[in-house]
Amino acid sequence: MLKNGHHAPSDNGGEARERAAEKRKRAVRVWCDGCYDMVHYGHSNQLRQAKAMGDYLVVGVHTDEEIAKHKGPPVFTQEERYKMVRAIKWVDEIVEGAPYVTTLETLDKYNCDFCVHGDDITLTVDGKDTYEEVKRMERYRECRRTQGVSTTDLVGRMLLMTKAHHTNMDNSDYQQHADNFGKGPKGHSPWTGVSQFLQTSQKIIQFASGKEPLPGDTIIYVAGAFDLFHIGHVDFLETVFKQAERPYVIVGLHFDQEVNRYKGKNYPIMNIHERTLSVLACRYVSEVVIGAPYAVHSDLLDHFKVDLVCHGQTEVFPDKDGADPYAEPKKRGIFRIIDSENGLTTDDIVQRIIENRLLFEARNQKKEAKEMAVIEALKRREDEEKSQAAAHQ
Repeated sequence: MLKNGHHAPSDNGGEARERAAEKRKRAVRVWCDGCYDMVHYGHSNQLRQAKAMGDYLVVGVHTDEEIAKHKGPPVFTQEERYKMVRAIKWVDEIVEGAPYVTTLETLDKYNCDFCVHGDDITLTVDGKDTYEEVKRMERYRECRRTQGVSTTDLVGRMLLMTKAHHTNMDNSDYQQHADNFGKGPKGHSPWTGVSQFLQTSQKIIQFASGKEPLPGDTIIYVAGAFDLFHIGHVDFLETVFKQAERPYVIVGLHFDQEVNRYKGKNYPIMNIHERTLSVLACRYVSEVVIGAPYAVHSDLLDHFKVDLVCHGQTEVFPDKDGADPYAEPKKRGIFRIIDSENGLTTDDIVQRIIENRLLFEARNQKKEAKEMAVIEALKRREDEEKSQAAAHQ
């Protein structure tokens, strides 16, 4: 106390500033969780947005048992799903076997400040919101769901085996698919329903690394469809990445019509815009050539200053004129066949879906019905609140 009876001014302002500075120093840890079954660019975009809300992203992935109980059979095994999520470049850490219902206990266990989920809804087997507790305690943030894609939609494309999702093609077949897969018994769910994906330059910029190759980098080129970007692709790209000390991996993606020429049926399942984002989200990829020529010719090799061209164990289809598309890199002695020890192909995934067709159709309808029930309940609550407000006026 001072002589005149006044107290010395406290340094609370300084303490507050110190606490604020301390908080700034501490990394903001963000939690996401999900099935991440058939990981697509919608999942990647959710994780990109979540990472942008903090500094360190922890992703919980559910077990096969949990998914089967609440949703229906997953397409990929939990081991495959764990590896897929690890390969997404915005993910810092994954938690295997994360609980289906997100609790404060889980967030605290992994020192996460809050969890992030898309603006759709996730329900337990008995129709409860899996984020109810964290929402109530205000440790929940929302990001925008990516329009035009869902696992349900991709499964639908495989079951129908049409080509209408390709670019530059008539959309009547696809509209029929949207009507079948996006509608439940009593209406249309905004979460499961299908809307056409529209590519923008902004979206590509958000996904791209934006890094140019540096002097001393080994520029490695690979090309293909990379359709339904899956664990077989991840293992291949990881093996390619390990071919050099400082790799700069460029992926050439073929246009839809080119893929359809050599693969046939309704391939590719994902169109060129969708495949671009799926590949760009992979941590082993530095750059993507959209609509790469099928033959790896000298202009392409010289333009990108390619040091090494790799191809996996899958069959190399001849070019339109019957020529070997890898003739030039072979002539230069820079062609290498890579064995990733994973023989999984897009064909195998489609087979998994077709074998489980009835299970998947039932799963899609069940999910739709649960979502519609929630929408109806929310609408009823809204109508009740409106009528109560009107009665009080």
